[in-house]
Amino acid sequence: MMLAQVTDTHIVRRGELTLGRIDAAAMLARCVARLNGLSPRPDAVVVTGDLTDLGRAEDYALVRELLAPLAMPVYVLPGNHDDRTALRAGFADHRYLPADGTFLHYVVDDLPVRLIALDTVITGQAGGALCAARLGWLAERLAEAPDRPTIVAMHHPPFDTGIPFMDRIGLSGRDAFAELIAGHRQIERVICGHVHRTIHTRCGGTVASVCPSNAHHVVLTFDADQDDAWVYEPPGFQLHVWLPGQGLVTHGVPVDQAEPQSFGGADMDPASIDPPELFA
Repeated sequence: MMLAQVTDTHIVRRGELTLGRIDAAAMLARCVARLNGLSPRPDAVVVTGDLTDLGRAEDYALVRELLAPLAMPVYVLPGNHDDRTALRAGFADHRYLPADGTFLHYVVDDLPVRLIALDTVITGQAGGALCAARLGWLAERLAEAPDRPTIVAMHHPPFDTGIPFMDRIGLSGRDAFAELIAGHRQIERVICGHVHRTIHTRCGGTVASVCPSNAHHVVLTFDADQDDAWVYEPPGFQLHVWLPGQGLVTHGVPVDQAEPQSFGGADMDPASIDPPELFA
């Protein structure tokens, strides 16, 4: 089984640019084409939040249009830039999303690895939270299938990243989360978005990772005085590959790729190998 993770697409309505400069729609279209071009293709795609930048109905309509060409099932969950009501309406035919209730939690049980999506959003705030109600829901879901390998997907990472301006809008309740998941050995990975960078660490006895954005990235800085800033870096996504008998293996994949070259082509003229044009 192969699960693709895309995150922080930050789509705005047609004709607009995210932050006035980023053609997020074009970048998501390239990502979708890359996913469809993989061989074999992923079994499913999960989008771990911030589908839109402003949470408007027309933004979700464009997200739907851009994701429509994907040849595999797509699962979405909210981030702090999303509006739950508008997201729910925009993806009303996605039956895995709860039709009512405060949070957009759900479980996907028909993959070799169980997927639990956990809503960490606080309405109107950039940071996230795992309150008692959310952790209680997660505890119940984990108790249902203690022997099934499981991925927990969420928008906000449950750890500090070392990037000060992002950690200031991090996740509360993470100590209780780590304590909870430490008691469930079936959790293969906690996968997150929000930080727009590739990050891995230990959490609650398992591995937690942040997927890079397929659009813009957060500036990598460990300077507490650095203001929040974004930068163009190669857009990417992650592939979480289940290998029976071994476990889950995660690959970082760039959206843009040059034509593969044979290792046997030692006499090839290096000038004939052109790198891809990034951020077109």
